[in-house]
Amino acid sequence: MLSKRLLFVIFMIPIGIALISFGGIPYLLFLAITLGIAAWEYCQLFKKCDFSPSIVLVIGGTGALIVQRAWSGFNGADILLSLLILASMTYHLVDYERGRNQAATDFGITVGGIFYIGWLGAYLVSLRGLPEGKWWVLLALPAVWLADGGAYFIGSRFGRRHLSPRLSPKKTWEGYFGGVLFGILGGALLAAFWHLMSPPVTAMRGAIMGLVLASLTPLGDLGESMFKRQAGMKDSSNIIPGHGGILDRYDSWLWAGVLGYYVIQWLQFK
Repeated sequence: MLSKRLLFVIFMIPIGIALISFGGIPYLLFLAITLGIAAWEYCQLFKKCDFSPSIVLVIGGTGALIVQRAWSGFNGADILLSLLILASMTYHLVDYERGRNQAATDFGITVGGIFYIGWLGAYLVSLRGLPEGKWWVLLALPAVWLADGGAYFIGSRFGRRHLSPRLSPKKTWEGYFGGVLFGILGGALLAAFWHLMSPPVTAMRGAIMGLVLASLTPLGDLGESMFKRQAGMKDSSNIIPGHGGILDRYDSWLWAGVLGYYVIQWLQFK
């Protein structure tokens, strides 16, 4: 299992760096496809709980939000979201008339998926679209990976106090604080290196980014664990060898995209 995970990471790192660096349509297509798969996995998890969200609307809404964000930023997003909510209610009203007694709950899950995966996922487009966006993405996502790795390393060796026994029994407070430390140090070191090519990306800003992301993105991991625990599933799917599903990878990235975007917006005024 570990060897499969390592091989996948080694294979994907250069591809990920290339897509982030190039940006444009390849980056957008990658996000649209992978987030679309994550949206499908989200729906499948709730289907395991005997709910029936609209797969078409969750996947289609996610794709539409990604494209809209790339096309016009936040302009027009209110109109698109309003239409998606109205379309979702219409779909589930019809479903109720056809005999689906849980259609009201299904409606909430459909709208939740559009916002959770589509709206938050679109911040990875916004983050890349910022001035020096390539370097900010290459700071934010690796900082999360380093924090995750640090949390695993510290937690597996020194972990004693459970962080969230019901959602993730293996996570500990020792691992959490170890991850925060790794996130701060990793963010500072990465930013110091990127600073050679992008002056706005400084070690101090990297440390702040690492602190915020390492402190808060574990909630994304726990949030997806909540979905999986309710569905009685270990992983969102088995698409990625040794890693589970796409949603299992995006659980922290969704938080990193939106948090990173607003942290950078704040830092630019400092």
